[in-house]
Amino acid sequence: MIAINGWLTVNNFVNSEKSNILRSMLVNAAEKCGISLTIKRTGELGVPIGGGFVGLPDFALFWDKDTHLAQRLEDSGLRLFNTARAIELCDNKVLTYMRLAQCGIPFPESYASPKAFSAINTDSCGFVSNAAKRLGLPFIIKEAYGSFGQQVHLAHSLDEAYAVIRSLGGREFVMQRFVKESCGRDVRINVVGGRVIASIYRYNDNDFRSNISNGGKMKEYRVSEAQEKLAVDACRALGLDFGGVDVLFDGDVPTVCEVNSNPHFKSTYDCSGVDMSLYIMEYIKERL
Repeated sequence: MIAINGWLTVNNFVNSEKSNILRSMLVNAAEKCGISLTIKRTGELGVPIGGGFVGLPDFALFWDKDTHLAQRLEDSGLRLFNTARAIELCDNKVLTYMRLAQCGIPFPESYASPKAFSAINTDSCGFVSNAAKRLGLPFIIKEAYGSFGQQVHLAHSLDEAYAVIRSLGGREFVMQRFVKESCGRDVRINVVGGRVIASIYRYNDNDFRSNISNGGKMKEYRVSEAQEKLAVDACRALGLDFGGVDVLFDGDVPTVCEVNSNPHFKSTYDCSGVDMSLYIMEYIKERL
């Protein structure tokens, strides 16, 4: 008997095959747990700012990065998994690294770009050369907002760095030390409720990024105690109920590359056979 009702809140404009498969996995997992999960596109939840939502369910599994809407739903009394604040911290990589630094969690040395109100004039980019002196060449330029590695660039020279920065049109970014040992490889560690439930090794022989969507490959991987602790600590620091943590190989000390509040776990399922959606729905049921 289904006694719990929830929303699976998804982006209004994303309708890819991969996203639809993931949504179906979550809905099916919810049914197995005795939960009725209804897909709600963010565009369906348009009410005036300051207005109240009607017909709210018991919870929402917020599978998007619309933090304004997430906060408004929370203000209306709806329990969100993940919370608006956790999604906000993960969505903006500057905020991610700031929070990780506050909690003493290692990540590659990083510099945030100054605030820009329009396209950057590289004549005023002395901060880039100063960062390059500390980070060395090549170094990473990573847009603050982005997914699937598409907004991550590797600059081998200052001229390349300036070209990338000009192309960003004033969008904020992070300059980060390039971890050569982890070039084209990392570990995706999926965490639910403070414990690791699955992990995969991702690698790409033709790109410095390991993302599967960029042509990377994957295989099963057993995490070390240090990697497991790092992933769990990172999710805890960011307030995540669940998340996907990308961990780099950096000498003897693993470091965080990025943390995802809405991990695309289909690849992990294909590789490991572990269905993250079931763990997520069981976790939600336990907390309602």
